[in-house]
Amino acid sequence: MDSCVGPNSFTIPEYALPSSGKRMPLLGLGTAASPPVGSEATKMAILQAIKLGYRHFDTAAKYGSEEPLGAGIAEALSLGLIQSRDELFITTKLWCGDAHGELVVPALKRSLQNLKLEYLDLFLIHWPMSAKPGTYEFPIKEENFLPMDFNSVWAAMEDCQRLGLTKAIGVSNFSCKKLRDIVAIAKIPPAVNQVEMNPLWQQKKLREFCQANGIFLTAYSPLGANGTRWGSNRVLECEVLKEIAEAKGKTVAQISLRWAYDQGVGVIVKSFNGERMKQNLEIFDWSLNEDELNKISEIPQSRGVTGVDYISRYGPFKTVEEIWDGEM
Repeated sequence: MDSCVGPNSFTIPEYALPSSGKRMPLLGLGTAASPPVGSEATKMAILQAIKLGYRHFDTAAKYGSEEPLGAGIAEALSLGLIQSRDELFITTKLWCGDAHGELVVPALKRSLQNLKLEYLDLFLIHWPMSAKPGTYEFPIKEENFLPMDFNSVWAAMEDCQRLGLTKAIGVSNFSCKKLRDIVAIAKIPPAVNQVEMNPLWQQKKLREFCQANGIFLTAYSPLGANGTRWGSNRVLECEVLKEIAEAKGKTVAQISLRWAYDQGVGVIVKSFNGERMKQNLEIFDWSLNEDELNKISEIPQSRGVTGVDYISRYGPFKTVEEIWDGEM
């Protein structure tokens, strides 16, 4: 793993994705704000993040943050904060309403238009199910869910990479079983699986599966997504993490992020607060000892993101157990 150094000398380690060779900074800034914060606030946060040294940004068609991210990138270039778009690693995601073979390439082109970019670094399938074509609302109405045709959707994702619209392709919220289904049909295997992961949901089984199959795992909600409609403060209020943080003179957030980094995964953090953005970068020049890692490994496990918004009596998954294939 190499590193990229921001102007404030924060060194963010990088991982070279095998399918593209493009280096992915292992700490990225997420742009999913719930409730939404508005385009200008998002753009200003992105500019501040670039000034601090962030180079990896994560968005999705569903988030409504592609346009402000694109505006932030354009402004960073015009201000000379970065010399070239190639210095950045940009990820976006395919929404369920576009998860149909014939709609994938047009959806990515629309995202690129929103971002004002010529290519993406990583394009992910957002969830392992489809919705009726043109369904963009969230939550999705029960009657609008459809099973995903993995064959045609993944073939179209591969077309996106072959056409040069994205350097790499992958998935999000996929269980071991669903990853197995994709790997079985893939000519270009998924480079990344982005899932919920934090000290209270450590994803040991999925991590082992991804490692064995050359799929890089990226963690979202590494701090429990406190303040969002799906998140909670359970990570930040965890007594084990509080004790370790106090002993080390670090924040609970820093302990959680360092733990994730120590597991060999990428991490997407979400904060538009300048001081917390800075603190989230300050995790690479110290480490957790074996005793601390052991204590964290013994924390009782449960999912924070249940996927309840994606179950439907009409759709492919009637229970949350079916979404995760019992990996609860």
